[in-house]
Amino acid sequence: MSKMGSAICILICILLVGVFLFFGATPAGRGIWNQWFFRVQKADDATRYATRKTVEDTCRAMISSYTADKLTWEQYHESSSQEQRSWADQAKMRANKAAASYNEYILKNSFVWENNIPADICTELEYLK
Repeated sequence: MSKMGSAICILICILLVGVFLFFGATPAGRGIWNQWFFRVQKADDATRYATRKTVEDTCRAMISSYTADKLTWEQYHESSSQEQRSWADQAKMRANKAAASYNEYILKNSFVWENNIPADICTELEYLK
């Protein structure tokens, strides 16, 4: 091998080691690497029907649970029976917990719809007062 070929081989090896060290051992390199793969994952999730269906189904289930507890609370919160008011209080706690979980879930998964949320999925659930 000629001196020129050896020099090119050594230069390529040094370059590869430098690239490996940059992306593997420096905060800036790891940040660039992670951002790239985050964007790839986000694009995959946004275009993958199974992901969208899973998110929509989860939202619908959470809305259903919230609605059932909200209706229970509305039915019993002004009752004269202590036991029924207790049912209402428990339903209110479950509904508010479901609302908190739902609102957080919507924020984390809003990229799936890109401002095209299905009509039966709320953008936010209200807390019961």
